[in-house]
Amino acid sequence: MEEDSPRQRESVSLTPMANGLENLGAEFLESMEEGRDPGSNMSPTEGRGSYNEAESKPVSRWRSLQPARRARRFCREHVQLLRWILTALLCTALAAYVLTACLLDFQRALALFVLTCVVLTFLAYSLLKRLLGPKLTRCVKPLGDSRLNIWFKRALALAAFVGLILWLILDTARRPEQLVSFAGICVFISLLFACSKHHRAVSWRAVSWGLGLQFVLGIFVIRTEPGFIAFQWLGDQIQIFLSYTVAGSSFVFGEALVKDVFAFQVLPIIVFFSCIMSVLYYMGLMQWVILKIAWLMQVTMGTTATETLSVAGNIFVSQTEAPLLIRPYLADMTLSEVHVVMTGGYATIAGSLLGAYISFGIDAASLIAASVMAAPCALALSKLVYPEVEESKFRSEEGVKLTYGDAQNLLEAASSGAAISVKVVANIAANLIAFLAVLAFINAALSWLGDMVDIQGLSFQLICSYVLRPVAFMMGVAWEDCPVVAELLGMKLFLNEFVAYQELSKYKQRRLDGAEEWVGSNKQWISVRAEILSTYALCGFANFSSIGIMLGGLTSMVPQRKSDFSQIVLRALFTGACVSLVNACVAGILYVPRGAELDCVSLLNTTLSSSSFEVYQCCREVFQR
Repeated sequence: MEEDSPRQRESVSLTPMANGLENLGAEFLESMEEGRDPGSNMSPTEGRGSYNEAESKPVSRWRSLQPARRARRFCREHVQLLRWILTALLCTALAAYVLTACLLDFQRALALFVLTCVVLTFLAYSLLKRLLGPKLTRCVKPLGDSRLNIWFKRALALAAFVGLILWLILDTARRPEQLVSFAGICVFISLLFACSKHHRAVSWRAVSWGLGLQFVLGIFVIRTEPGFIAFQWLGDQIQIFLSYTVAGSSFVFGEALVKDVFAFQVLPIIVFFSCIMSVLYYMGLMQWVILKIAWLMQVTMGTTATETLSVAGNIFVSQTEAPLLIRPYLADMTLSEVHVVMTGGYATIAGSLLGAYISFGIDAASLIAASVMAAPCALALSKLVYPEVEESKFRSEEGVKLTYGDAQNLLEAASSGAAISVKVVANIAANLIAFLAVLAFINAALSWLGDMVDIQGLSFQLICSYVLRPVAFMMGVAWEDCPVVAELLGMKLFLNEFVAYQELSKYKQRRLDGAEEWVGSNKQWISVRAEILSTYALCGFANFSSIGIMLGGLTSMVPQRKSDFSQIVLRALFTGACVSLVNACVAGILYVPRGAELDCVSLLNTTLSSSSFEVYQCCREVFQR
């Protein structure tokens, strides 16, 4: 009998499993709801007298779980309502926080107030687009092909052109050097049109709108007070943000190395910036910004979705990372669209390197503005050099989706961003070692060859200063500064922009230290205007060493199109280099000196402990009278 009882209990316990897992789960839930023992056929009212004390304990425990189950069921049924309540509470808390900050000190909370207004504007736009978008589209669509619309566009273009001419006449009356920059734009565009693949197929809408957007962005950043202050503030915040790199690099390498050694001072910034960019991509913030910028360019210029997304992505990521945004569509893109992808990569710099150049002392606002302004200009000039003659499959944004990466959580995104940057840092360090060594060897060889024919001081920089001097002058640089700027352009084109920016930072530092302008026949620093124009002209990956990087990156994604990539890469390199030069010309048209006028009498009457650029200017002004 003792052996039979376990078998009987075992057979009873296996009975529900014979009916399947669903029956077992249903029976269990029903028993909990009714407050009876699972496996018992008696209800609590029927078998209340037969319950003993041992059997009532599990029943009471199941009854105690019923409020939790009911709460869980209520949450499932009212999940949308709870989500709205939570969102309302968070919005109320945020509004209270912003209001409190503004009431306490509005000047201190101005940045927070502006950012909140921007976010609210985009949220309102998204809501209106969702509610009224279809109705507005139906109303505007019949006007798309009307003759009135065509004549309106022509009149608008004519008015913009006449306004530009009048503005140039009035604005350049006090600063004639701006006309040189305008002439430089005309020369570069004419040169690119002469090199166009299909002259008659050029989309002048894309070209004019691209250059127009670039010009409007330049006016906002350089000329308007709100735009100048906003980009100056953004540059200052980025500098403060990048200074946090010191905490990590000092712990790993020590404070002495971080302060004195270039590699430990600059390269860790790339690791930190890459980590942050990876986190922003995982959160979807970068994709949102890229989509908004791409939408603006696509609507105005009439370009396709894939090429516009790639160029917009180049504002933030490098020439090999931006094509990853549209990797699934590269195989079906036309040659003109591929040319745009390449040109966008050559015309801009990566966000991680932006931080490194800012750490050199290069003006942060000019770097950010140059990278943003280059995007529409790259689209415009690419469509001028390689117009579309094929039928694209990506005229609409429908079906084109941006990827969010492979990271599964926030920590993995941060870790992978830092790990990927190690390859970038190693690549930069190796290139710097190789290129600077090659440059020293070339200069030694040229010097030896020059000594043979009594030409002293022959070097690569000297050759560039003569060959590229007309290019520097067409940008709007003063003639006495052209040799130095031409040297920097040669370094950027034949070596890379990292070396060129490093050299520019030395010239800027000597100016700020108040060094003599000339030492013999060598110029020690250049004017502020020349520094700003050089910053715009050097902002891009258009150099011969980038050809292999571009081909290697694209070929690894789409191996079957290797011949197509090789066919247009040089044309894209030339176009990307011209984008940076046109960017510098636009800055030359718009640049005006800023800052309070220097009071030399008050400055020279004070006790001076060190030299500076202001002291040098005052001394020069006083002694030249």
